[in-house]
Amino acid sequence: MVAGEASGDLLASHLISAVRRRVQSVAFYGIGGPRMESAGFDALFPAEKLAVHGYAEALRHYREISGIRKALLKRLLRDRPDVFIGVDAPDFNLWLERKLKRAGIRVIHYVSPSIWAWRGGRIRKIGQAVDRILALFPFEPEIYQRAGIPVTYVGHPLADTIARDSDQCAYRALLELPKDQLVFALLPGSRRSELRHMADLVIDTAALLHQRFPDALFLVPLATAETRDMFQQALARSEERTSLPIRVLYGHAQQAMAASDASLVTSGTATLEAALVKAPHVIAYRMANLSWQLMKRMGYLPWVGLPNILSRRFVVPEFLQDDATAENIAQALGNLVEDKVVCGRLRARFDHIHETLQQNTAEKAAEAVLSLLPPGAWHAQG
Repeated sequence: MVAGEASGDLLASHLISAVRRRVQSVAFYGIGGPRMESAGFDALFPAEKLAVHGYAEALRHYREISGIRKALLKRLLRDRPDVFIGVDAPDFNLWLERKLKRAGIRVIHYVSPSIWAWRGGRIRKIGQAVDRILALFPFEPEIYQRAGIPVTYVGHPLADTIARDSDQCAYRALLELPKDQLVFALLPGSRRSELRHMADLVIDTAALLHQRFPDALFLVPLATAETRDMFQQALARSEERTSLPIRVLYGHAQQAMAASDASLVTSGTATLEAALVKAPHVIAYRMANLSWQLMKRMGYLPWVGLPNILSRRFVVPEFLQDDATAENIAQALGNLVEDKVVCGRLRARFDHIHETLQQNTAEKAAEAVLSLLPPGAWHAQG
């Protein structure tokens, strides 16, 4: 297995546990993160090695990443595992999967590359690289079926693990927050590369909101010690910043969004988490300008946030690159907390998304993996 960042680590860990519940003796190894290791995965390389953001950063790390991929390919061709599972990280995994499939090793790719959003021509290469796609979203299977690529819709594991009836009061009690205080959750991202572009924007947004809502509290969940240090350094750049009522959390992103009145979320899996905890939010994202120009030219959809993509329309405001200013974001968040009718409509839409994605994902994915193996290749648990 190869998983490249936090979301892939979570997906893979659930799959590992589901397979272990069915199979008497099984070993997992490759590239993975701490959740996978907790489920019994042997990480030859840490997932964070692949967690680069955008084309510019990928180019800077190309030599190291290419070396890791070649070393892993050599190991896998020697070992000939029963199945290789690439979890997301398509730019890394599809090259590897194509080599393995040509060598006769069964290959599954878990999480469809976003061919519906950009670079749709990749579907031919995907067909050459995999024996089956495990799709997270309900509109994806038809795309692969038209191309003759075996596909299984498994839903999204977050929809299984997050309760449908999110209780804001319970989450506030968990985080020791006042029951009636106005709370904003501000998520600048989970990677250092994202913090470089988002930390100052998040702080400037909090400053503007603080002027409009002097009694508000701001929660900033950060995934790692490194990103927390980067954010603290950004806060320390001026006395005005350090006086803002910002509470930095170590993790707890879901809880912070569920406890908040409105959230600022960067694009990616966090936008889906916000929808599943029924948190009204806006989406903002900045990246290196070169990466932005390249992605903008290749994009097909007018949306980047998953709630909007799944709804096929704008239900959540998006502010990207030059439009991602503290003024725009603070205005949108402030308007959101003051409009209870809009917040109610958003929560109803988010509940519909939750229902659609709740498919007992890990068990469906495990069934798909084991069905690819020949009879006698594994023994069921007694």
